[in-house]
Amino acid sequence: MTDTTHALARTTRLSELVGRLSLEEKVHLLTGETAFTLPGSDRIGLAPLAFSDGPTGVRGLKFIGGDAVALFPNATLIAGSFDDGIAEEVGQMLAEEAQRQHIHVVLGPTINLHRTPLGGRLFEAYSEDPYLTGRTAAAYVNGMQERGTAACLKHLVANESETLRNFMDSRVSETALRELYLLPFEMAVQDAHAWSMMAAYNDVNGVPATEQDHVQNRIVKDEWDWDGLIMSDWFATKRTAASANGGLDLVMPGPDGPWGERLVAAVRAGEVTEETVDGHVLRLLRLADRVGGLAAGGQEPRQWAQDLPAVDSPRRQEQLRRIAARGMTVVANNGALPLADTGNVALIGRHALDTVDMGGGSAKVVPPYQSTVAEGLTALLGNRVSVADGVAVRARAVPADPVFLTDPATGTAGMEVALLAADGAELARYHSDSSAISIGWDDDLDQDPATAVLTTTLANEAGPVLLGAIGAGRWTVAAGDREVSAELGFAGKDPGESMLRPPAFEEVLELPAGATVTATVALDPVDWRETLLGVPALDLAEESHLLDMSAMGITALVAAPAPRSDDALIVDAEAAATAAGTAVVVVGLTEEDETEAADKTTLALPGRQDELVARVAAAARRTVVVVNAATPVLMPWLDQVDAVLVAGLPGQEGGHAVAAVLTGELEPTGRLVTSYPAADGAAPAWDVVPDEDLVLSYDDGTFIGHRGFHAGHAPAPLFWFGHGLGYGAWEYGAVQAHEGEAGLVVDVEVTNTSDRDSRETVQVYLDPAEDDQPIRLVGYRGAEVPAGATATVTVACDQRLRRRWDEATGTWAPLAAGGELVVARGLGDVRARVSLA
Repeated sequence: MTDTTHALARTTRLSELVGRLSLEEKVHLLTGETAFTLPGSDRIGLAPLAFSDGPTGVRGLKFIGGDAVALFPNATLIAGSFDDGIAEEVGQMLAEEAQRQHIHVVLGPTINLHRTPLGGRLFEAYSEDPYLTGRTAAAYVNGMQERGTAACLKHLVANESETLRNFMDSRVSETALRELYLLPFEMAVQDAHAWSMMAAYNDVNGVPATEQDHVQNRIVKDEWDWDGLIMSDWFATKRTAASANGGLDLVMPGPDGPWGERLVAAVRAGEVTEETVDGHVLRLLRLADRVGGLAAGGQEPRQWAQDLPAVDSPRRQEQLRRIAARGMTVVANNGALPLADTGNVALIGRHALDTVDMGGGSAKVVPPYQSTVAEGLTALLGNRVSVADGVAVRARAVPADPVFLTDPATGTAGMEVALLAADGAELARYHSDSSAISIGWDDDLDQDPATAVLTTTLANEAGPVLLGAIGAGRWTVAAGDREVSAELGFAGKDPGESMLRPPAFEEVLELPAGATVTATVALDPVDWRETLLGVPALDLAEESHLLDMSAMGITALVAAPAPRSDDALIVDAEAAATAAGTAVVVVGLTEEDETEAADKTTLALPGRQDELVARVAAAARRTVVVVNAATPVLMPWLDQVDAVLVAGLPGQEGGHAVAAVLTGELEPTGRLVTSYPAADGAAPAWDVVPDEDLVLSYDDGTFIGHRGFHAGHAPAPLFWFGHGLGYGAWEYGAVQAHEGEAGLVVDVEVTNTSDRDSRETVQVYLDPAEDDQPIRLVGYRGAEVPAGATATVTVACDQRLRRRWDEATGTWAPLAAGGELVVARGLGDVRARVSLA
């Protein structure tokens, strides 16, 4: 039986199953049963399906407080390896993590582009380049789906910023839509046949993404001949009939929402045909069939894999450490890296002691541990390392470390939680090992609580303690004979703020040792329709799923030793640097900056970190800076330091990976996936805030990132896309281009002139003959080359980058003849040019 015949037979079988269901039964299957599950149907052998957020780990069915799962290096580190093998391995590992938890669909990869470096959620996405993004995504999807777990490409489409993301309208030309923003989706469909996609929150050219007939039906399903399922982002669906007719197949989450009874009524009223509903159910059953959730021939649904690696097993540790290290990028080095085998090292900075291993929002997981750079470097260098704290890096309170919530008398960590109804009746009482809980989301209560009471005993010494709380409501926090109160509301216009960026307060109190803390919060419901009336130009439909978020939120206790002043910490850092001679300063961003539901306003490092680097550099003989951030930051101190390593958000093994890279145990052969602007605003695309009409114009067209920098649309960047030094040294020799069976191929001779084995990534760009066409990455390939050896690297150029969209005819057309190929180590280090004339 041919593949086509087999596919037709499967479709026929699935269509027969759809025909057995009533309209009400079909519609019931098209909305989530819970936050992350779909209902099953015994009549047709359909098992309930389970989804999980997954860009940096498969969190499972609990948004807060779930089981420990492996925390992966973030997306920019995966893409920064420029290695299909790494991306495929990550997909395979995530499939294993999903299988352990009986998850059918992992909600990733995120393949929106780094249009502007201010985007808060860029840490989840691969790069500013559509080809690198699409190729990385295809390898990731292949790795995951070959093991029976579905990937979900997100977010369809033009979803590159977070500000007013539920309401803003991305105005983008058809050319930019096709050549840039849809290309990664197209590649992951054509090269990996991804089984599902997720529609975004935003509008695109005046139409909600969940209602995009043009994108979802005409392009994705018809032009690409794609037979997968499109689900909504959580609470993104705005209208009933428009979304059902516009190509959306599944509304998440459930059990309530704009479909259900509303969709049944729309069919009865003739607004949606039952044939349309059948099409959605068919795609759902096809997804279930692919992930083993549909019985066939009397067989039970999927049997889950056994003997999978534990989340903290030696195998996982090795994989996560190696993958993180491979994606790290040396952007400057005057011989200070790797660190010398002798001599003392002063390790300095808040990020050294509290390394940020993941971003904020729905990508967060509960890892078995998170390693810090201080732990990693001390483990390798022992007493050669002295550690000094750095300046404050956060402006917002964070949930207490559960270790600080440990009763000295019993050794019990965590807190007691009581949830009460409006009349004071107890709805739930339990112990939480965490200092944060979610309410109204996945707590399985019959009614929304009116009050939450959090009780714990601190592992504090007598003296000043930082105490407070996180979450909307009227708070009273009592400890010892002290009591503080606060009323916390929402500052923004995003209903997701209650879950993803809740308000907080904190205050320093004098407390006795082992203080008992009782925090009580009155959980006033938020009328988001009233709140959103202040958003100009907003058209919020009655069916809008966003309104269902009003009773949800995060509630957490804040408790920590009172912090020292920045001035005192900088003085200590200078002294440590002077004494050691070599200083490693770890700076960066936090989950406040790299997060869902908020964008950045500047690329400057938070707080006084720039001052810390400058003063340490003045005190030390050699200074290495490690940037613990996934996205570009400004570096006003660059000329004062000897080396800079961009470490991203490196996952649970991050501290050990950074240490291995600093010492040369592992080589950081990563390349930058986003150009680093030299100053705020100095980028081809910058704004993330829509105008008063909620419009964000993509006026930069196809000239984002390195494409725009190369065309002179912004001052030259501090570091170009594709830049990365590694620890090798490279000479490029002969370059030959020729047409192969699948298109253009470039052979590049490279010589490793260093005294260590190393990896080189040869990048090939096409600079078209047309003035209105930007330069673009068309191929790359990495090669492991022994010290002193020469290798020929063969780079295949992707034909999809040798076309342009013709808006006049509404079709693809080949680029004009001519132009040239640019062979480079990033566009700031061009090694050869080959004319195509």
